[in-house]
Amino acid sequence: MLDHPYPASGAHRSYGVERRGTDSAILGEDAVAEEAPVALVYNGFSHAVMLATPQDLEDFALGFTLSEGIAASARELHDIDVVEHALGCEVRMALAGERFAAMRERRRTLAGRTGCGLCGIESLAQLQRPLPPARLADTAIQPGALERAQAELAALQPLFQLTGAVHAAAWCRRDGSVALVREDVGRHNALDKLIGAIATRGCGFDDGFVLMTSRASYEIVQKAATVGIAAIAALSAPTGMAVRLAEAAGVTLVGFARGHRHSVYTHPQRMH
Repeated sequence: MLDHPYPASGAHRSYGVERRGTDSAILGEDAVAEEAPVALVYNGFSHAVMLATPQDLEDFALGFTLSEGIAASARELHDIDVVEHALGCEVRMALAGERFAAMRERRRTLAGRTGCGLCGIESLAQLQRPLPPARLADTAIQPGALERAQAELAALQPLFQLTGAVHAAAWCRRDGSVALVREDVGRHNALDKLIGAIATRGCGFDDGFVLMTSRASYEIVQKAATVGIAAIAALSAPTGMAVRLAEAAGVTLVGFARGHRHSVYTHPQRMH
């Protein structure tokens, strides 16, 4: 049992550390990334509890709602309120009546790993859900865009630079300029926060691409495809399930985006 409550707010905290080398030990302090239980509460009903970095939680709640298909647009979610508790925090929201009824009907009980992939589904049949077709002609990634996006993102991750312990998801324009960045200890959470931030600003999901500092897993592709994102690039590798889903959903999937090199796994026609 923990002898202190979870931090309901604050993305990092300083802890004492003993730094050891071959012949020395030095006492100091390190900034450590925080994670806290975050309950997503719709119309008074707790739908999921996730472990997440306790910042940008309004974006997280909206992004999760959209990427899980609970709502189809930001207009169906209202009155997002973050309430802190000793053991974590709740994000309370009002969901449109018909959407709330549908959510209760197909409820998934998500248990608390950090941004866990597919956690809590009750059968293999729940693994897949209908995805909108990506619009093939609407997104053309310009030459040099991936390299530019990587260079810009490196300077836009303050929490990672401080702690070395979080993932980032970036929304990039077609020329590779970075428009938005969100960070979290969980890569799925970082993407949900980014999706929420894009939706809050009223931007479309088909006029750019996502750059992830993590690997590209099945659920990363599923979340992106659900909201209509047509292209995903990851600094690390994709999984086989992610490649197959991206191919079926019409999503361009890029892995090993490092400098001027990258590997295009699906739908290369968007890469100019």
